[in-house]
Amino acid sequence: MKLSDFPDDIKPYLIPKPNGDMFYRCLGCNKTFGIEKLLYTCPACNQVLLLYDNHFNSLKDIPGNLWHKIFDYRKMLNLPAVKGIYRFHEFIGSVIPLESIVYLGEGHTPVIRANKTLEAAAGGPFFFKNDGQNPSASFKDRGMASALSYIQFLIHSGKLSEVLAICASTGDTSASAALYGSYLTPHIKSAVLLPHKKVTPQQLSQPLGSGAVVFEMPGVFDDCMKVVESLSSQYKVALLNSKNAWRILGQESYSYEIAQEFEYDLADKVIILPIGNAGNLSAVMSGFIKFYEAGIINTLPKIIGVQSSHADPVFRYYSEPDPAKRKFVPVAVKPSVAQAAMIGNPVSMPRIIHLENAYNEFAGKQKVFFVQVEEQSIMDWGLKANRNGHIACTHGGESLAAFVKARSLGLIDANEVGVIDSTAHAIKFSGFQDMYFQKTIPADFEVSSNPELINLPVYLRPNDLEKVPEPGKPLEGKDLEIFINRISDEIAAYLKLSK
Repeated sequence: MKLSDFPDDIKPYLIPKPNGDMFYRCLGCNKTFGIEKLLYTCPACNQVLLLYDNHFNSLKDIPGNLWHKIFDYRKMLNLPAVKGIYRFHEFIGSVIPLESIVYLGEGHTPVIRANKTLEAAAGGPFFFKNDGQNPSASFKDRGMASALSYIQFLIHSGKLSEVLAICASTGDTSASAALYGSYLTPHIKSAVLLPHKKVTPQQLSQPLGSGAVVFEMPGVFDDCMKVVESLSSQYKVALLNSKNAWRILGQESYSYEIAQEFEYDLADKVIILPIGNAGNLSAVMSGFIKFYEAGIINTLPKIIGVQSSHADPVFRYYSEPDPAKRKFVPVAVKPSVAQAAMIGNPVSMPRIIHLENAYNEFAGKQKVFFVQVEEQSIMDWGLKANRNGHIACTHGGESLAAFVKARSLGLIDANEVGVIDSTAHAIKFSGFQDMYFQKTIPADFEVSSNPELINLPVYLRPNDLEKVPEPGKPLEGKDLEIFINRISDEIAAYLKLSK
């Protein structure tokens, strides 16, 4: 729709203007810093940062029901800058002018209701939010759109010229960083660091295809992260991991979209998502808090973070019921089918601690919970989801397994509805499906193949047929007719079809 087609009373609000006053705040020493240059950790104490806006309180002057109209009407604008996550510009990047916004189609991913068969198997009603339908096929594009829009803003402002963007990754971050970096060629060049043979072939192909320099090294993600942290502390590079507070800011859009999808009524909703490096969970809590403070939603939804038993430092931390006795201890991870969650020392753990406490305080009771699931249940529930019309990655399977586990633990009430995060597209992790079907998943994953879930192709080549088609050698006439009839009969017999 064109701006002229909208109601007159809403027109002044539809095109957002850059009028924020944003700054970094350290979660360790509480010092604040300007955003004129890239910061990843506090210059004073090296703790992680969050972004805040001095003008945030002015957003509360707009009534919640008017915000609903702003976002709902803005969704209909034919303006690329606000088609994606910057539909919520005032809450994400209030200082960034529209001409600096990078939009590649990220955001507004669908929320799909599970069918009755899958809901019955899982024990209750739920939706999948399919974030694998972002441009690089994962949720990482939300944060990358924010981080790269900020960098382009600095370039347009003359504060940066050429930038080398770098990240460590379990696969999805590198794919997203390389994609968005390539869009800003020649101003940005990308380099990514991956743990050798810990990334699926599909994920590895993405940054290579986008032209990034790809380094592989021994170890796991945590080791790669230490290297890029060292590089960012010594050299002029743009760090694009979730240590970058702009990444967290962009990922808040996930919570805003859920609020809008359910018409801003979240009273009976339970948001379930994998923890990984803890950035996404931090962002989702922060986003809901902002909407709650601004009166856009009246209820903070319940949130459940999930970890595999093969990489569960956050779950272990919160397993201690007494906050005074909690102590965060990194863990040595074991192989996981949910590869992006195979992180033993999450960078955003300080953000989790800070925001979990704030979230529960705003809610007036505990609303954030943590569960642990087994690798077997991750794989099995992911396959069951995809057999029922979804495109869930193994992390979507992890989230669905957590929904089932949380219901069994009494963390989800009978009247509550799950909103489950499938962080990436199923195709990215199809190798695990293949190994499951072939019964070749290595033993250290601790996953065995359930015969009821195995699905393999059926090769049809009747032994009594002398002639069959081959590439470059098609059959003709009677030979083709015999072949078609024999294959048709074989299929009908296998499927037990009746005429």
